[in-house]
Amino acid sequence: MSLSFWLSNPAQSINLLALFFAVAGSWVLIATQLRGALWRPAAAVEGAEPRRARLDRFFNRFGGACLGVALVVSWESTRL
Repeated sequence: MSLSFWLSNPAQSINLLALFFAVAGSWVLIATQLRGALWRPAAAVEGAEPRRARLDRFFNRFGGACLGVALVVSWESTRL
């Protein structure tokens, strides 16, 4: 695709950016949930629960922030 396509459809280009943030954020959230489900029994045995919980909180916040950015970018693209 040429540059003229992206310049002639700016709302679609910005929505593509919003889609990228939405996919990235949802992937981080799903991966965090799967990691927590797989590692929870091992973490209880090792005693590394506080560190792992802090890391899970960080990734949950990061994934939520990515989804929030995707929503804002998508809303802003409707103004074009």
